Parts: sequence; structure tokens; C-alpha cells
Amino acid sequence: MAESVYEKYAVRKPLYEAGPGIKKRQSPTMTFMSSRQVPEASYYIELGWIYDVPEPNPHIFEHVHDFDEIVLHWGGNPDVPQDLGGEIEFYIGGQPITFNTTTSIFIPRGVPHGPLTWKKFRFPHIEMAMMLGTGDPFKGWAKSGIREEKRTLPRKTEKFDFEQYVIRSPMREAGRGFKKGRQSPTMTYMSRTQINVANYYIEFGWIWDVVEPGIPAMIHKKFDEIVLHIGGDPKDPEDLGGDMRFGMGDDLLSFNKSYGMYVPRGLKHGPLIWDKVRKPFIEMAIMLDCGTMQEGWGDSFLTPPGR
Repeated sequence: MAESVYEKYAVRKPLYEAGPGIKKRQSPTMTFMSSRQVPEASYYIELGWIYDVPEPNPHIFEHVHDFDEIVLHWGGNPDVPQDLGGEIEFYIGGQPITFNTTTSIFIPRGVPHGPLTWKKFRFPHIEMAMMLGTGDPFKGWAKSGIREEKRTLPRKTEKFDFEQYVIRSPMREAGRGFKKGRQSPTMTYMSRTQINVANYYIEFGWIWDVVEPGIPAMIHKKFDEIVLHIGGDPKDPEDLGGDMRFGMGDDLLSFNKSYGMYVPRGLKHGPLIWDKVRKPFIEMAIMLDCGTMQEGWGDSFLTPPGR
């Protein structure tokens, strides 16, 4: 059988290139979207499991980017998805931010952030970094100062409260029509409603059984999208934990490993069909240059969900 023309949008095998040399965490991390993997993608997404308090701690120091960034830490227990499984202190603009729940942070370009220090660890969780506007890690991080250890902690010099860039608890608004086998509604951890300068929408949730009804075909006329399906087993992170099919155009692509999918605007995608689920995994949808669920999905479905 000939390979689908849409395979060029699928990242079936992550690159291992970011954050090498750290103990007690995935190191290097897994790159599931970049311009090297999908040339059209001007975004970079890398993520990795935290197995214990990393060594050294901290290993991410104060740095600054020429691009906006989203940093997301999510808990690895599907039974308590908002429990991070640890406690982290993260400096933003010289202001210490401490969190112990699944938490997303929007970092505008030019805002210094770090160090990032684990204060407590209880169970494995995932750290994800998404660079917006470039799919090249060298452009995003190479001159940022991320690995340059500083002798003193940053000091805040602005009156601005950087807590405004932090989402500690999600909205629950998306995916109400898909109830069996998955978290419903899913958890919205980035939107313009939550952070008014963030024109991105991220929602995700756990899949623990065959989803019924499946997700029907859709077309986003104005926005590109990235969809991630990430296995929930920290001991075997590339294993999806199930068998599923993802419609792209008129083709159905099959997956049983963790993967990323880039969906250009105007391309029909779906249905999403789950054939088997062996262990829980995460589904994440990232709508690009779109700040609300209504903007992204309001007129997207070719048939109403649940029919």
C-alpha cells in the first residue's frame, strides 16, 4: 500500500535533542514538533517525564527568548489529573511562582524566566515547553542563557504581577459530547480568556478506554492546529497505550506510539477512532493564533459531535 501524502504532517518518532545530561528525568527530552520534522511548522514542542527531583536542581537557569513560549507541567496520574505530583518554584520576571497543581505558564518574548527548582516530588509528571514562532531549537534556546548558572537569584524590578501569566486550574469547556472512555469536558490550560495576551488555545485530557462516540471529521478554515497523543507510562513513554486511527484528508493514519500531528488550516481531519486502549494516555489539541474554543471549533465539525 502506498504511503499517504499526509504522512509528512505526522511525527511518529520523537527526536532526542533538548536538555541532555540531567539525572532523574527524561534527558534528552522528546521533541514531537519542529521544523526539522514538519517543515511547515514554525513551532517547537519538547516534553519529558520527571521521575524524581532532577539532578542538578535547578538545571534550568534564568534565560530569555526572542519568541513567546508556553511552559506546561502536567500530573501523570489520570485519577487526579490536576495534581502535579510535586512542587515547583519558577521565577518569572524575577518573581517567584510556586505551584503544585497541573499548571501552564505563558511567557511573552523578552520576559526573563528561571531558575526552575523542584521543591517536592511525589509521583511522575511531565514538563512541556512550546516555542511559538520558530521550529528551530537553536533559534529558540541557543543564546537564551538557559544553561548558564547564576550566582544569585533574580530580583523583580517591575510592578507587574507575573501571576497574570499563570494558569493553576483549568476551565472545563471542551469535549462535552465525547463522554465514554475519556475525560469530559477536557482541561483548558491556555486561552485568551485566561491570559488576555495569549492568542493560543490548549485543551487536553486523559483517554482511559475506547472513546464513544468517536470524534467526527472537521475543518478549521482560519487556524492551524497541532494534536498530540502522548503515552501515560513514564517507564515506556513512546508507547501510546492504545491503537487508534486519525483521519487526514481522505486517508486514515494508524498509530500505536506517541505522536504529534500538524494540521494546516483548511485540511479536513478526523474522524479519530480508538480501536484499543491498553493503558491511559493524553490527548492534547493546540489551536494556533486562536484564543477561544468558539473561534477554533465553532464552525469546524462537518457533523455535530455525538451523531
